Amino acid sequence: MAVQSRKWMILVATIWIQAFTGTNFDFSSYSSTFKSVLGISQVQLNYLSVASDMGKAFGWCSGVLLMYFPLWVVMFMAAFFGFFGYALQWLVIKQVISMPYFLVFLLCLVAGCSIAWFNTVCFVLCIRNFPNNRALALSLTISFNGVSAALYTLIANAINPEDDTTYLFLNALVPLLASCIALIPVLHQPLQFLSTNTIKRDYFIFIMLNVLAVITGLYLLLLNSLSSEALRARTLLLGALILLFLPLCLPGIVCDRDWGFRTNSSLDDPNDLELHKELIEKDQNNSLNIEPFSATHKEGFFDKVMEKGRLKMLGEEHSARLLVCQSDFWLYYVAYFCGGTIGLVYSNNLGQIAQSLGYDSKISTVVTLYSSFSFFGRLLSAAPDFLHGKVNFARTGWLAVALVPTPVAFFLLAVSGSETALLTSTALIGLSSGFVFSAAVSITSELFGPNSAGINHNILITNIPIGSLLYGLLAALVYDSNVKSPINENVLQEAMVCMGRDCYMHTFISWGCISLLGLISSFLLFLRTGPAYDYYETNLSRAEDL
Repeated sequence: MAVQSRKWMILVATIWIQAFTGTNFDFSSYSSTFKSVLGISQVQLNYLSVASDMGKAFGWCSGVLLMYFPLWVVMFMAAFFGFFGYALQWLVIKQVISMPYFLVFLLCLVAGCSIAWFNTVCFVLCIRNFPNNRALALSLTISFNGVSAALYTLIANAINPEDDTTYLFLNALVPLLASCIALIPVLHQPLQFLSTNTIKRDYFIFIMLNVLAVITGLYLLLLNSLSSEALRARTLLLGALILLFLPLCLPGIVCDRDWGFRTNSSLDDPNDLELHKELIEKDQNNSLNIEPFSATHKEGFFDKVMEKGRLKMLGEEHSARLLVCQSDFWLYYVAYFCGGTIGLVYSNNLGQIAQSLGYDSKISTVVTLYSSFSFFGRLLSAAPDFLHGKVNFARTGWLAVALVPTPVAFFLLAVSGSETALLTSTALIGLSSGFVFSAAVSITSELFGPNSAGINHNILITNIPIGSLLYGLLAALVYDSNVKSPINENVLQEAMVCMGRDCYMHTFISWGCISLLGLISSFLLFLRTGPAYDYYETNLSRAEDL
């Protein structure tokens, strides 16, 4: 029983860490103020968001440090980086101290590094403590990273709704406090393996936790618009904190009362790749006459291209050198680069997008909307696991479906500058990118091996700083070129502000075309990897029949 309690306390601690350390999602809430105080152009402001994303490229450093230091040490190192980076930015934006642009750039880089390190800590906690429900634990905890902006909006409004600089102060302090709260569960991780019956019961607890997560997301989405007054914001914040503490009670109730919940073998985790490998080895030893999908003969140029170098089975370990030689990896890379990453860049520009369309008062609402739907998208990434046995569809197929809303949203923004179009498109992009961010960890593990996932996933997310630079630079250049027009030119505290639909219309068209490329790439990835998923399901079904 003690082992059960410790395990679920760690999961809840991971939820808290993710919920309060997604500090990159609230950049748009204070970016306009930051731009005015520093007196910089849109291109220079874009470089600051790029610096934050560049910090994610150093996430592999935390993985290396975990080989030599305890996990809690790396967690507090991440908290220190965030405190140092954001606290000094807060002093700059409050004009208490003055720094050259280059040093502010470095502060953004350090702060972005802290986010990546927190994510590594959370991934390791889930993988270590839920080896048989890895995908469910990852999707649940990663989803809470999407509510950070909504939570920070509540806290900021509870302190002072009129001060946008409060966000930077909270970005520095809140992750450090969350790390202190999570320290005790992290220090008391269970050291023994759990029985099969316990693993099966976990499935039911995950269902209940996901239901509770949906309630939390709806609460933050529907009621956040009422938090413009400090008193209301404090009341809503109290309710949100209660919802975040409820997951700590639910597993205890299930375990202590021992409801005798029983599940059949169909509820076993479909992502147990080690079992998959054993089944294939057993099949080979028994010389079963089942021809693998790769041995089928196809004709035609397109079929030959689709067959060349495709994955033969899920879970094969790929070293970094082998990874970059795989066509499937580069299709995956392009899908992420043109799908999830472009959604992240859109969120970084939300403040200027809303301002240029004349919705200055709606900035916090739009940021919260993106954050909340990103949260729901992350939760939806667990659908393949919950629907297993009912709908057997490759996870890469789910990825392709999830990327469909992104080009639709960008083209909608290009043809309409209405508030409805802005809110609808923001929700669609948040939902799509949230799914991609969460599902990517499991997809990397399935396609290229669970033991190599830490290194391989960090190679994959190198597209984030690259995309942040290229997509953001494109948007900034279009923005600044329209500021030069006498009709649109407006000077606000030495910072140029562009007003009107032209500020981003061409950017939306370009982003829409790029996201179409990501959608096509994801569809090709699904066609190439679908047979590997089918082969895996065939072996799993045969194992259940034995």
